[in-house]
Amino acid sequence: MTTTTAIRAAALVTLTALGAGCQATGEESAAPTGTTAAAPSASAEAGPTASPSPVTAANTAAVCAAVDKLIIAGSREIAADSTEATRRKLTPEQINGQLKGNLADLADDVRAQAARAQDPEIKALIADTATRIDAGARSDNPVKWLSSTFVDIPPRLTRECRV
Repeated sequence: MTTTTAIRAAALVTLTALGAGCQATGEESAAPTGTTAAAPSASAEAGPTASPSPVTAANTAAVCAAVDKLIIAGSREIAADSTEATRRKLTPEQINGQLKGNLADLADDVRAQAARAQDPEIKALIADTATRIDAGARSDNPVKWLSSTFVDIPPRLTRECRV
């Protein structure tokens, strides 16, 4: 399998995962279709906690939606770039460099959303997501990382990035 074909396959898998993972269910308390409810967090196990303020809840919803949009846009850019790489007949090294650049840019954009988050748990979740994407940008094989690790990010965000 050529690098370009591998990127296309990874991008297709990623877009499919995104389609399933980033869709709003309309009921924030319901687990997404095909998943189980996430285990309660340590803070939830410690006892009842105060509900987030309306401002924090609105901020969380906005930040989570922005991250979803960034992940989807980044995935589309990766897919479009892989198509363009085929047309331009880029070398595997050029393709890997382009993919690493796309992932680094995406990580920076996601990190900026983490800085906006008011809820400490959401801030940590989004910062961790940026760190994971950075790992792909630093990977020796970003195509393999994309199809093995990146596809796990959208479902995790769907489960955990909510009010």
